[in-house]
Amino acid sequence: MGSSSKNIEQAQECCYLEWMSLQSQRIPELKQLLAQRRSHGDEDNDNKLRELTGKIIGDFKNYAAKRADLAHRCSSNYYAPTWNSPLENALIWMGGCRPSSFFRLVYALCGSQTEIRVTQFLRNIDGYESSGGGGGASLSDLSAEQLAKINVLHVKIIDEEEKMTKKVSSLQEDAADIPIATVAYEMENVGESNVVVDQALDKQEEAMARLLVEADNLRVDTLAKILGILSPVQGADFLLAGKKLHLSMHEWGTMRDRRRRDCMVDTEGNAGGEEGK
Repeated sequence: MGSSSKNIEQAQECCYLEWMSLQSQRIPELKQLLAQRRSHGDEDNDNKLRELTGKIIGDFKNYAAKRADLAHRCSSNYYAPTWNSPLENALIWMGGCRPSSFFRLVYALCGSQTEIRVTQFLRNIDGYESSGGGGGASLSDLSAEQLAKINVLHVKIIDEEEKMTKKVSSLQEDAADIPIATVAYEMENVGESNVVVDQALDKQEEAMARLLVEADNLRVDTLAKILGILSPVQGADFLLAGKKLHLSMHEWGTMRDRRRRDCMVDTEGNAGGEEGK
């Protein structure tokens, strides 16, 4: 094999790193177009924002397709990725984020931006009004109709999540069922290779791969539907916040993990040392 060959876990991690790099690249693009839109507020900038958000949805679809291909070779890696920090894995759902978390982000941004604008108004800061003549210049400008649509979609997505969670729960319970449990009990040597167990676990991995694809499709579909409700500026603002949150959580988790690795613990049971600064 050539030097460029990778095992399945390395290929999956490489796919993830490429995805994270692409998200980083999209941030300045979003910032630039948002700044131009808020400065000029013309229709041409709205069209450019729509084009970029369309590309970003395409990025997500391509990433999901690559994951689907790699998951069919080994799906369990995606349920507790080694390339994630422990913090990220503690928050993971079906190999990624919960689609319902997208709505929490919308609500959080809507509230925080409204608070900022009220503060600006009270302090009489120039330029607190929506740039470009309003019409959805930020998520604080969500109309009652937009909020109603988002709330309805939120409820539907939560229902879809619950259905999928039940499916993965059933798969997890299968590990304590026939034939895996009975073979483990009857074995003379713990953990020795067994064809029946391998076949059962292969079927379980295949089912987990199908669920991962289903979850990724729900994530992409939810994102696209939210963007369909938001204005071009609101959609770009939402995507920018989501990408920054995702990248930040990875960095924060990595830093926390590094500090914990440097933290010494008394093996007699009493905590010793301090987290590295």
